[in-house]
Amino acid sequence: MAPKRIVLAGGSGFVGQALAGRLLADGYEVLVLSRAAPRNAPGTIIPWDGSTLGAWAKLLEDALAVVNLTGKNINCRLTQSNRRQIVSSRVASVEVISEAIRRCRRPPRVFVQTTAVGIFGDTGDKVCDETTPSGGGFLGETCRQWENAFNERPTPGVRRVILRLGVVLGREGGAFPSLARLTRWFLGGAVGKGRQYISWLHLADVVRIYRDAIDREDFQGIYVAASPQPATNAQFMRELRAALHRPWSPAVPALAVRLGGWIAGINADLALTGQRCAPRRLMQQGFAYEFPELRRALKDLAG
Repeated sequence: MAPKRIVLAGGSGFVGQALAGRLLADGYEVLVLSRAAPRNAPGTIIPWDGSTLGAWAKLLEDALAVVNLTGKNINCRLTQSNRRQIVSSRVASVEVISEAIRRCRRPPRVFVQTTAVGIFGDTGDKVCDETTPSGGGFLGETCRQWENAFNERPTPGVRRVILRLGVVLGREGGAFPSLARLTRWFLGGAVGKGRQYISWLHLADVVRIYRDAIDREDFQGIYVAASPQPATNAQFMRELRAALHRPWSPAVPALAVRLGGWIAGINADLALTGQRCAPRRLMQQGFAYEFPELRRALKDLAG
């Protein structure tokens, strides 16, 4: 009988809960490794600290898949302490999961590791795909260390996939709720010069990409997980205003964004920098997007 257990490390967050809900609906046993999961989070919650072996490691034995979504939220003030935690939370989880897999007599069939398109740095108009070298900046260096931890710890006999996620858009989490709130208050103008690209992806397609990574034997290696139609910040905000029936909002100067981000304790660079990404491998392998177009995606989310 084929294994039906899937382990989601760090699976109590926005993307993890959506994926867990879908897997449960499809009849899988879903075990979520979490430090502190929200109440009513889908799946069976298993405590772990994200960095040390424990009883949870035995659950990987004969599992169908382990999916790692662990990492401290990057949308925070980039103090030295937060920078260390952002990197260490990602690298340590990869190291300890890899060690747990190597100790299995019957390891999981696939190890799906989440990273981000931030690995390319701030790319301007340059189109990036799976063959593009990593870039600079804190996010680029963080993602490089993240992927190096994965690549330097092989797990023989296990299919391995890296998904570099773009900006995930969903009703209940990610970037959409805060941007929609600002737009409804007529504060949904272009940020800075508005030329920075947003490689976005609807949550429904994110879940379907993870399902393919788990189920399809031809999924292996690195994938850019983003819509085939990235948009500049100005284009994105214009479409969001249209979806929310707000015809105009003033542009927000970069200095105001940085000052507001510092006061609010969030990372302004996430709004002022960007990546223009092409999901070439997903397209080559026939992935069919439910929401390939920004207008349709935002209309669905605006409800």
